[in-house]
Amino acid sequence: MSQQASETSERTCCFLKKNKNVVKYRKPLNINIGVVVFIIIFIYLMFNAFTYLTEVHISPYEVEQGTIAVNNVYNGLALRSEKICTSDYSGSVNYYVKEGSKIAYGDLLYSVDESGDVASMINAANEDGTKIDADNLAEIEDTIEDFQYAYRSGDFYQVYSFKDNVNASLNEALSMNALNSISDYVATAEENNTFHKVYATEPGIITYYVDGYENVSTENFTSDMFDESNYTRQDLKAEPSTSSGGQVYKLIDSELWNIILPIPEETAAALSDDNTIRIRFLKDSKETYATYTITNQGGQNYLILSLKNGMVRYASERYVEVELLLSEDTGLKIPNSAITEKEFFTIPVGYFIKGGDSDSTGLLVDHTDKDGNHSSAFVSPTIYYATDDFYYIDSESVSAGDVLVKTDSNDTYVVGSQTASLQGVYNINKGYAVFKQIDILYQNEEYSIVKTGTTYGIMQYDHIALDGGKITENQLIKQ
Repeated sequence: MSQQASETSERTCCFLKKNKNVVKYRKPLNINIGVVVFIIIFIYLMFNAFTYLTEVHISPYEVEQGTIAVNNVYNGLALRSEKICTSDYSGSVNYYVKEGSKIAYGDLLYSVDESGDVASMINAANEDGTKIDADNLAEIEDTIEDFQYAYRSGDFYQVYSFKDNVNASLNEALSMNALNSISDYVATAEENNTFHKVYATEPGIITYYVDGYENVSTENFTSDMFDESNYTRQDLKAEPSTSSGGQVYKLIDSELWNIILPIPEETAAALSDDNTIRIRFLKDSKETYATYTITNQGGQNYLILSLKNGMVRYASERYVEVELLLSEDTGLKIPNSAITEKEFFTIPVGYFIKGGDSDSTGLLVDHTDKDGNHSSAFVSPTIYYATDDFYYIDSESVSAGDVLVKTDSNDTYVVGSQTASLQGVYNINKGYAVFKQIDILYQNEEYSIVKTGTTYGIMQYDHIALDGGKITENQLIKQ
């Protein structure tokens, strides 16, 4: 080793000996603040997500006034006092009265032309709409205007009935005008006894179809008559001619009529307490009242409606759709999912007194100390429902087995001796759940109509728990 190197080594050793406490330098930790913040936010979000997924959430429902209408629509068999009228002559037929019209004694109904010549003239004149007189035209125009005024887009099916009525009125007017315009030919044919005018011999309502049900009554109807797939009818006006003894029209000689409806057992049960019912005809939405009876035939219940008016509107129809307006209950409308039940102690009314600092209604609960000394403590429980004999309370203020003292008496009552359950909902207006009793007026699969204005119930615009089965009394609400 050279002398220089030896000297350097010696100086280093000397330096180390003099500085034995020197600490080795460490590189400082470089912390990324962004990563730390991200981790904190992630943990926070995961915690909240876990909390949200594991806790019970209560959806609110605002109570509103509402109505539930029961769908009681049935297709009924219409029965009337009907008489088929036949012709005394053979030949071509022309009609002068539209179907469903009321006729009086002496009104011209139809004519029969044995030769066919006069009938051909009348039919030819019917093809020319310009031959209608001003009075008939004005009447038809008024009918059209009335229909336009009353028409609603949802009642489009009425257009077809209206069209048939207008065509019938037009044909009636044209036929009558044609008959008058060829009066000379008519007079000659009548003198020759080849043309015959037929007049009404009794008043009534005229129709032009037969179906074999003319003699059916409320006593002899059968179940197969309600199967419309087997129903057939004959349009008498579709035949251009008739023969002696042939069917030419049908006369309804009474405004009294019946509709027979096959109904289910539950509807029959709902109708058992009365004999009058309000109904609506689906054809034109007309409403009326009818008396009724219920009969059973072959295990099927039938509702027999008896009516004194409105028959003329449906005279040309054997089957009519009728809605029974049974239950249009109005009240507070709530979803069935909100309804729950709660068990209560039932306490005789006589045990409740006025007392306490707030002059509230409450109970005296008997307490016995270790020495057997008795004392009474006043408690003021929440009353959830009341009858003439009992108040309904829960276990918030008293417990099963507590002994209640009756003032000015030696009588006592043990809490829990009698219990009862109530239907209700949980009111969440104040941020916590409070049970409220309800009286259900009507209920379908989704909603209930409950009585409004009850002492211990709910009111319009109250907020209730949408799912009553997920909540308990006094539970804090997180929405």
